[in-house]
Amino acid sequence: MSETRPYRPNVGIALFNAQGEVFLGHRFRDDGPEIVLPGLEWQMPQGGVDPGEDFREAARRELWEETGIRAAEFLGETDWLTYEFPPFDDPSHRLAKFRGQRQKWFAMRFTGREVEIDPLTPRNGQAAEFDAWRWEQLARVPDLVVPFRREVYRAVAQQFAHYAGPAR
Repeated sequence: MSETRPYRPNVGIALFNAQGEVFLGHRFRDDGPEIVLPGLEWQMPQGGVDPGEDFREAARRELWEETGIRAAEFLGETDWLTYEFPPFDDPSHRLAKFRGQRQKWFAMRFTGREVEIDPLTPRNGQAAEFDAWRWEQLARVPDLVVPFRREVYRAVAQQFAHYAGPAR
């Protein structure tokens, strides 16, 4: 049977610090088909795009909602990437109408101070997704995420590899 559900429009953010490391958040709970597996709780910020919302603005909003970060400049973006959700049995969940995510990823450079980073405070009525964060080498990130996201993260790491060094 062919899959008829659409992909959810989504943005992802690879946020680089001045040393070229990328921001990772530690997910502490599942959200429907967006599951967390032991030892693979890390991911970069990402989230849905509202109808009519500009994708760059969605990336800024999602970054702020999930981390509290506002001080970041755009470096680049990917073409469209997709992944499928794992099987999920709750037809009433807000993501159940989607087969997976269709994402545009944005590379951004963090220009603020680390004391501004606060993933635990809910923003825009959205519950916190991360309970901790760290900077990580971009090439290592695909091995730290759940398997259904790995191919997208590999593509992001390949396309943004030239940002994974000290800022010039």
